[in-house]
Amino acid sequence: MSTPRNAALQRFLRNPTAVAGLLFLLAVAALAVLAPVLYPGDPLAMDADALLWPGQDWHYPLGTDAMGRDMMAGIVHGGRVSLQVGLLASLFGVLLGLSIGALAGYFGGRIDYGLQRLIEIFQTMPGFVLLVALVAIAQPSVPTLIFAIGIISWPTVARLVRAEVRSIREREYILAARSVGYTHLRIIVCEVLPNILPTLIVTASIMVASAVLMESALSFMGLGDPNQVSWGSMIGSGREQIRSAWYLTAIPGLAILFTVLAFNLIGDGLTDAFNPAQAQGRK
Repeated sequence: MSTPRNAALQRFLRNPTAVAGLLFLLAVAALAVLAPVLYPGDPLAMDADALLWPGQDWHYPLGTDAMGRDMMAGIVHGGRVSLQVGLLASLFGVLLGLSIGALAGYFGGRIDYGLQRLIEIFQTMPGFVLLVALVAIAQPSVPTLIFAIGIISWPTVARLVRAEVRSIREREYILAARSVGYTHLRIIVCEVLPNILPTLIVTASIMVASAVLMESALSFMGLGDPNQVSWGSMIGSGREQIRSAWYLTAIPGLAILFTVLAFNLIGDGLTDAFNPAQAQGRK
């Protein structure tokens, strides 16, 4: 018997662009997980000739930078950092936004009013400026990036969840759960959350792409973890040789481009899978 979730999965798997994005991300994730095995040394080690072009030395298939660092090792280890920050920051933002949005939408009244004002305070601040300020005040590190990106990401999730919860809180199955004595927490977790989960999944996929871009931008500006190589820091260190050795910025730039594109393709595929009527209307 086909369930709605199975039907959504089948629609997703029939979407070639979404599947291509998923396969690319799986390949990037596999390289990131295997980075210590494939390149066990320090990716920041300067142990080769400087400015070797891609293909010039088979020991360094993507060449080396101006300081003799292996570009391939940097790409593999940088993907590890970018995916870690993107996934964990998005998870933090989704959980925080879900908690606040669910409370505001479910209880309404003064709780809703107070939490709405809190959301508006965060949304009136320029997001990237707040992000730079948070990272600059704290010691730049991977945990700091995760916290800062999550902090500026949660208001969007909170407003979306609040609207979804307000639309379903008076439905019959919610009223039935209240009538049999379910606690508010049980109703939110067992009755409300499953009905907004598809929306959360789609939103989270887009948030990860945005988080990867924000981490890259911060690392490019020198606000990333100085002890970790990332795609953004590779672009930043190679920008002075952009005329004579354009591959130093092009290779990590393409890694960011295709990774963010893959997340967006997955997000579009999930949207079409969970909302087939909307997808049919676009066609």
